[in-house]
Amino acid sequence: MKPGDPITIVDVGYRSTHYWVISAGRSRLLVDIGWPGTLGTLQANLRRMGIPLNEIRYALATHYHIDHAGLAQEMKLAGVPLLVLDVQVAAIPLMQAWTKPADRYVDITPDGNVVIGFAQSRTLLADIGIHGEIVPTPGHSEHCVSLLLDDGSVFTGDLPSEVYAYDNPVALASWQLLREKGAAVVYPAHGPVRPMDEQPAGRVTA
Repeated sequence: MKPGDPITIVDVGYRSTHYWVISAGRSRLLVDIGWPGTLGTLQANLRRMGIPLNEIRYALATHYHIDHAGLAQEMKLAGVPLLVLDVQVAAIPLMQAWTKPADRYVDITPDGNVVIGFAQSRTLLADIGIHGEIVPTPGHSEHCVSLLLDDGSVFTGDLPSEVYAYDNPVALASWQLLREKGAAVVYPAHGPVRPMDEQPAGRVTA
């Protein structure tokens, strides 16, 4: 990493799920970590986008569901530390309940996990050249978090958009928090990148 390296954002996702690599030069953070049993696919996507696995400093799951953290342990074994918010720790062992043997899920162990509180996130990110913070954004699940960069880019995982969360006050409060903190462009786990105040078409009524 060099001082002043511009931030780049690359999608290495598959199976309709975005996995975002945020980079400051060769110092990189992976947001959301892949389906279980698909390490080869993720590695191939990283290679295709010119991202060496050994340049990923941390992998962060926005929440612990199988399409967002299914490869966490395999990535750890490949040398990528797992960055965990303290509010997420209790959710990790529950991952097993969402998997079947055919998924080839590798159980996430606590060994080597980097566990921090939200107040520590800005310092940790700055150490790898990424200016921003990790914020609590419950609404899809209680332990959901979002990465908010100082340029207004926000990586929201499965936080339901406001048009779909009209009857979900927890999710609406999360969006309000992001808005107050300066979020401007939303990078969701599913669907297109969009300006903060542009909602997806349609409305859930049931």
